[in-house]
Order: sequence, then structure tokens, then C-alpha cells
Amino acid sequence: MTLTTLEIDNEVLVQAHIYGEAQNRNTEQQIQYWIHIGKIAQDNPDLNFSDISDILNSIAQVKAGATTPYKFG
Repeated sequence: MTLTTLEIDNEVLVQAHIYGEAQNRNTEQQIQYWIHIGKIAQDNPDLNFSDISDILNSIAQVKAGATTPYKFG
């Protein structure tokens, strides 16, 4: 992975720090999270943030093996 330096408005950095603290992320991780969510939102304009968050949480649960089989009938 290639790292690139970007100029980011100081207010965005402050907000990323605040939101990151609340979610146990550092500032860089929070900005990467916002980028990830923003791309998903742009690719799927019919989904709101709650839907995107639920989908990402579900994917993480499947990857962690924290699922139970559905029993029909």
C-alpha cells in the first residue's frame, strides 16, 4: 500500500479526533472510516447510515464466525 500525504482542514482533523475518541479509533483510523462509509453511501444512495452500519456489523460477525444456522420449520 502506498501512503500519500493529504492536506486536511484543521476543523476536520479536530472532528475526526473527537469522533475517533468516542469509537476507540485514532484520528487517522476515523478519517479512513469516514472515507469507507462515504464510498459505500455514494455507491448505494438508497442506504442510510444505519443500514450501512448494520450491514458492516453483520459482515464482521460472519467473518468472526459469530453466527448461528437458521433452522427452517
